[in-house]
Amino acid sequence: MININEAIIMLKQGDKIRILTKGEATILEELGSGGQGTVYKVCYGEKEYALKWYHKPSKPKFYENLKCNIEKGSPASCFLWPLFITEKDEKGRFGYLMELRDPSYKEFSDFLLAKEHFSTVSAMVEAAIKICVSFRQLHNKGYSYQDLNDGNFFINPITGDVLICDNDNIAPSGENMGVLGKCRYMAPEIITRKKSCPDTQSDRFSLAVILFLLFFNNHPLEGERISRCPCMTEKNERLFYGDDPVFIYDLQKQNNRPVEGIHVNVIQLWPLFPKYVRDMFIDQFSEKVMHEPGRRITEKEWLEKVLLRMRHELVKCPACGNEIFLDIEQNNFVCSDCQYKIQQRMPIIQSGSYRVAADRDKKVYQYITNSYKQLLNTCTGIIVESKKTSGLFGLRNLTQETWILTMKNGKTRPIEPGETVPLLIGNEIAFGNGSKATIL
Repeated sequence: MININEAIIMLKQGDKIRILTKGEATILEELGSGGQGTVYKVCYGEKEYALKWYHKPSKPKFYENLKCNIEKGSPASCFLWPLFITEKDEKGRFGYLMELRDPSYKEFSDFLLAKEHFSTVSAMVEAAIKICVSFRQLHNKGYSYQDLNDGNFFINPITGDVLICDNDNIAPSGENMGVLGKCRYMAPEIITRKKSCPDTQSDRFSLAVILFLLFFNNHPLEGERISRCPCMTEKNERLFYGDDPVFIYDLQKQNNRPVEGIHVNVIQLWPLFPKYVRDMFIDQFSEKVMHEPGRRITEKEWLEKVLLRMRHELVKCPACGNEIFLDIEQNNFVCSDCQYKIQQRMPIIQSGSYRVAADRDKKVYQYITNSYKQLLNTCTGIIVESKKTSGLFGLRNLTQETWILTMKNGKTRPIEPGETVPLLIGNEIAFGNGSKATIL
């Protein structure tokens, strides 16, 4: 039933694999194979799953950690979390079952190779938000991912929804599972062995690398120095990523700038992003922060200081439809694509510390309309534009609450679910839960 070829076990259609809790999974087909194991589609309990089957036996600690993670359950819905673990075979090899990936989700590496593209800038920003939200939830549960790299993500190019795979190395932060990661994504202190194993802080370095790749399609440490390297030896890897990493836009060191004709994407994209985005990457990849893990910002800070602001300030040029980041402080701005000068600023929804630029079809989320719940991906309103008057916007109530509009003249009226409140400067909206917004 099972063919054993040296250290690698290959399963074939119809093979039965015993599940530790009860029953058997039946092999249906192979989905893909890598250095650590092979993934198969299986049927278990009248439902189809993905089985990751390891090529070689693992240490008992790894098996027990995986069992423990299954018992505790997934920290967030984005994770393709292990659901069932198999019994070990006669050679000590085993596997685990997880949900199958929806084919509408594409490999992150395909985005980096330009085989896939986001349908909108907004979808790209949403992907970044969902990645950060998921890792915030993971770290809040006391876990570290340990092996964060570009192969861990599947992204829907239309919605920006994210699935995170290869979750078998996740362990309590600072727990040594014998996994260090891929060099280009590992924190300097892990490469240089100043720390013996990955933890939450090293995850946060890897996360910053992932976000930079997502936005600029270029590794943050790979510029002129690496382009001149004739051979990437282990010694050179340690130098460029561990002992002496240099950000390609470092303010002090200019010896690793992007090279014309080689690093085309980042050269083109870097100036198009808002200054606060560029400043955060300059800070997080500064020499000081790269070598002092405690200075790395948390996922919450990425969200509050950068990613949610990007979501709020992204609008479409009324002339060409290109997505651009609006400088809320300016009354007029120029489209970076068609150079159209937009002289009438969009209305701004001010709710607490958040400021959302009004634009047609933009979603407004629960953390804007209900400061007590703060759900980042639950839509509670959508901005609509008047069909008769261009530039006249309203916010449609998608909640079950009655909102109260207070107009500039002091008059009030209720905004029932499904109704739209006009976004006129001076208007104030009470969302029925103690939260309010003012239109600027």
